Amino acid sequence: MEAILPGWERDPRRVLAETRMTPMQVVAIGVCVLLNALDGFDVLSISFASPGIAREWGIERGALGVVLSMELIGMAGGSVLLGQVADRIGRKATTLLCLVVMALGMLATTQVGSIGALAATRLVTGLGIGGMLATTNALVAEYASDKARGAAVAIMAAGYPVGGIAGGAIASSLLAHGDWRQVFWLGFGMTALCLPLVPLLLPEPVSALLHNRRGDTLAAVNRTLARLGHDPVSGLPPVEPDAPRAHIAELFARGMAPVTLLLTAAYFLHILTFYFILKWTPKIVVDMGFTPAAAGGVLVWANVGGLLGGLVFSALSLRFGLRGLLIAFMLASTVMITAFGQGQADLHGLSLAAAAGGFCTNGAVVGIYALVAASFPTTIRGGGTGFVIGVGRGGAALSPILGGVLFQSGLTLGPVAAVMACGSLLAAAALLALPHRAAAGH
Repeated sequence: MEAILPGWERDPRRVLAETRMTPMQVVAIGVCVLLNALDGFDVLSISFASPGIAREWGIERGALGVVLSMELIGMAGGSVLLGQVADRIGRKATTLLCLVVMALGMLATTQVGSIGALAATRLVTGLGIGGMLATTNALVAEYASDKARGAAVAIMAAGYPVGGIAGGAIASSLLAHGDWRQVFWLGFGMTALCLPLVPLLLPEPVSALLHNRRGDTLAAVNRTLARLGHDPVSGLPPVEPDAPRAHIAELFARGMAPVTLLLTAAYFLHILTFYFILKWTPKIVVDMGFTPAAAGGVLVWANVGGLLGGLVFSALSLRFGLRGLLIAFMLASTVMITAFGQGQADLHGLSLAAAAGGFCTNGAVVGIYALVAASFPTTIRGGGTGFVIGVGRGGAALSPILGGVLFQSGLTLGPVAAVMACGSLLAAAALLALPHRAAAGH
């Protein structure tokens, strides 16, 4: 029988939450940042490759928009389904599963010979990416101390554009000397290299172990504490009989429905704008007469801006209210994406405009991730994060399709960008309606 803590002994969850973070906690969070960077490259790989695919197979913009959306549809499903799985079987096992799915999807993409096969492999890859986003968000929130949690989640989210910068720089070089399939070989190799890091450096979080008590939970908790650099505990806190279960219905019970729905709406609407610049920039730049390698370079600058925006948002969130910062970044996003659509005379101007758009859009994404991670209790954090990201990813899936339809209708870049920028404006309105408990506490 498990030893139960007497009233005077500290809950092991509080050991992590209330004491100074150890180097091993920082390392574990760093691995999550790396995994999110891997997600960032995997998502953008199809964007880097899209000009070469369109040229080789003669795809029009409307059809290309559908292909660009397939992994985003997979990400939506992966976030919802695998976020629930993470709450049930554990964060560590789910993270490994997501990496395997991503690696197999990337490998399969190198072998496709038709639009249908390409769409299928991107859908599969998206399942893994979506699950990874939900799981790493929960992992970082549970490894970090209370004081550092918001900044840690924001830094994790800022890792996303790092993958676009590093992977994109390599991809641009590959595209200058080879074909688009080499981008996916690169993604497969980087994903495979990350697989051993999970068992080596990511212990199952204490809070997840206490929620899913099975076998010798005390020993498992103490193994995690030891790996994170903390002393063991002699017993476990009692089970909380009224704690929410790892079930999707709990996201709409106990007063959580407004928080769940408004965060999902805000994410859906803002991500519609965010993915317009990420998915369409290479094709837009190529259509202006520049090379695919140059187009990849412009997208890298969008990610450089995104990285800076995420880091600046993270720093500002330590001093200012999160909701106000989010609204400010979303309003700036509306302005900068509209400005990006006004067109630039050369690559330098395009790169600056893309960087400014990335700064504002990704800064707001980082803020939403931090708010989502803090808004749900541990028992439903993976599922809640997965639901918001998964359903919200409908905006990501819709973004390339809507952009393609608008272009196909004959609209030029300026009006299309103005329409797509409105997503951030409407997202800011959703945040204004967020209940005070969620908005003020994080």
